[in-house]
Amino acid sequence: IVHPYGASPRWHGLWMMPNVYAGQACKGGRGLLVVSPRGTLSPVALKINARQKAIFWRALQAPAIRRAACFHATAESEYADIRRAGFRQPICVLPNGVDVPAYEKSPEDLRRTVLFLGRIHPIKGLDTLLRAWSQLEPAFPAWKLQIAGPDSRGHLETLQALSSRLGLQRVAFSGPVFGDHKLRAYREASLFVLPSHSENFGMAVAEALAAGTPAVVLKGAPWEGLNARGAGWWIDAGVDPLAACLTEALAMSSAALAGMGRAGREWMVRDFSWQSIAHQWAAVYRWLGEGSQAPRCVRTA
Repeated sequence: IVHPYGASPRWHGLWMMPNVYAGQACKGGRGLLVVSPRGTLSPVALKINARQKAIFWRALQAPAIRRAACFHATAESEYADIRRAGFRQPICVLPNGVDVPAYEKSPEDLRRTVLFLGRIHPIKGLDTLLRAWSQLEPAFPAWKLQIAGPDSRGHLETLQALSSRLGLQRVAFSGPVFGDHKLRAYREASLFVLPSHSENFGMAVAEALAAGTPAVVLKGAPWEGLNARGAGWWIDAGVDPLAACLTEALAMSSAALAGMGRAGREWMVRDFSWQSIAHQWAAVYRWLGEGSQAPRCVRTA
């Protein structure tokens, strides 16, 4: 079974030659191909560099992944994207697994920080976040906004210019963080925010929740469970909905936000831990390789 995830752990998805090579390797029944699009078939993602993608699709990408024995979707929205692209193979619907660190957070230790952590890319909606923050900053002097992550396509300079035009005083662009530094950023934040226009999953949300930090996520990412689990907010896209939600969140006490963070961490332990996800993946691979009964996470229609 060949399951290509992209050129490196940072860049999952289609439009890269490793996916083409995997499809070619499975040609003629020499292997079983499992494809994880990682959000690259969403309508928003397809509009980015659309002409280049159309050429690559016809010449290389489509012929390779049409050989897939199974697709992997991390959420219902991605399942719909795969079907919309015309693929009728079985689809395994499983979220990403997440490492759940030891809980080292308490209300009295929380700093009043709103954190974004991820690529500095237009699809992440950070201009929306800055404009919403401009409505809040004067009313919440104890809070700051931290934007952490690597620059992509020079978008960092665009955001820094926007922050300057808006006259923002408590916004920090702190660059990429990894390993223990990334975990510390999650733990020290009082609130995590993901304003993306489109996400197939949103790994940073799972990581923040696992670290005990509640999250605000726009509906471009499939995190509707936040509301039901009491672990944060899943809200409509736009500056005004985000500003209204952040106004509510920033007015809450540290203890109340920490309680939401603990609820999110318990959710990650129960449904997103690697022990649970790996067990289900093993069942999927066993079914593909041996023809056993399809696991409940696999949909054939």
